[in-house]
Amino acid sequence: MHFSNHHRPRWTRIVATLTAGFACFLASAGLSAADAGAGSEGDGEFTVGPAYTVDPALTDLGNPKGRAFEFTMQLADSKIFRGDDTTLDPVRRPVRKERRIFVYVPAAYRDGTQAPLLIIHDGPGQLALVRNALDNLTISKDPKRRLPAFIAIAVENGGSDSKSSERGLEYDTLSDRLARFIHDEVLPAVLHDPAIRAVYPRLAFTGDPWGRAVLGCSSGGAAALSMGWFRPDLFRRILAYSGTFVDQQDDDAAEEAKYPLGAWEYHSGMKLIETSEKKPLRIFTHVSDRDNGAKDPEGTYHNWVMAGQRTAAALKAKGYPYRFVFSLDSGHCDGRVFQQTLADALVWVWQGWPVE
Repeated sequence: MHFSNHHRPRWTRIVATLTAGFACFLASAGLSAADAGAGSEGDGEFTVGPAYTVDPALTDLGNPKGRAFEFTMQLADSKIFRGDDTTLDPVRRPVRKERRIFVYVPAAYRDGTQAPLLIIHDGPGQLALVRNALDNLTISKDPKRRLPAFIAIAVENGGSDSKSSERGLEYDTLSDRLARFIHDEVLPAVLHDPAIRAVYPRLAFTGDPWGRAVLGCSSGGAAALSMGWFRPDLFRRILAYSGTFVDQQDDDAAEEAKYPLGAWEYHSGMKLIETSEKKPLRIFTHVSDRDNGAKDPEGTYHNWVMAGQRTAAALKAKGYPYRFVFSLDSGHCDGRVFQQTLADALVWVWQGWPVE
C-alpha cells in the first residue's frame, strides 16, 4: 500500500488493536474501552495515493460468511423523520415512502452476546467492503489487525440530496435527531425483525457507547460526526470519508438560529471543536485533494478540502484520538480510497474494544 506518515515511516508499524490476551483480560475484568484507554497508536495524519491498491482484507478470501438481512421501514411510521418536514421541497427533491435497512451479522457473532455495532449511512453504502472486513479480520491471527464481531447496520437515507431534501435534513442538520432516530427507531426494528429473530432469537446490542460506531461518506460523514458530537452517550466511534463539513444545512432549519453555517461551524465560524468541552469520541476523517469545491474561496463555506483539513487540525489541537487521511489524485468519496484504507480505518477506530 502507498501510505506516508508525517511522523512515522511505516503504516504497518502504527496500526494496532489490543492483543487477544489483553482483550480477554479486559473482558474478564468487566472493563470497557473508556476504562482501559485505547492508546494513541495509529493516530495522526497520513497521505495515500496517487497510486492505489485493493486491501486483500476487503475482498472475499473464502472465509466463513455471516448472515445478511434486509427489511423496510415506512417513513410515515417514524416519530422523527416522517418525510413531511416543513423544510422539504418534495417536488424538486422527492422523499421516499420507505427506507431499506441492511443488516449483516458476522459468522463470529454468538447469539445471546451483546454485540457492538457499526451504523453505515446511505445504506447499503460500503456494506460490501465491511462484510469482507468482518469475514476476514474477526478471525485474523494477527493481534494487531483484528476486528470485534460487530453487527453492521446500513440505513438508507430518506431521499434526494442537499438543501430541502430528506437526506439533507437527516445528515446535514446539526442536531441529535439522527442519533435519536437510529437509537430509538432503527435499532429496535432490527431487534424485532422476524427474519432476524428466526436465526438469532437472543440477538442483543451493547449499551456501551464505546461499542457503537458510525461510518459515512459526504453528508453521511458529517452525519457520523454529528451523531457522536450531539449524543456521545450513544455513539463514540466515528468514520467520515469526504465529510461534508461545510454549510449545507437547510436555510429554513430550526438549527440555523444556533448554528447558522451548519457543519462549517465545527472547524470555522463558531469553531465548535476548538471551543467546546472535549467529548469522549474517537474520530477518523478523510478528504481528497480534488474533493468537492476544492478551488472554491473560503467565503462560499463550501470547500470540502479546506473543511476536511481544518477539521483534522481542530481535532489534533484539542487532543482527540484522531486519524486523518488525505488522498492524492482522487475525488469525492473515491472508491479507490475506500478499497485501500477502510480495513485499517476500521481496525484503528475499534482500537481498545475487546476482541474475543
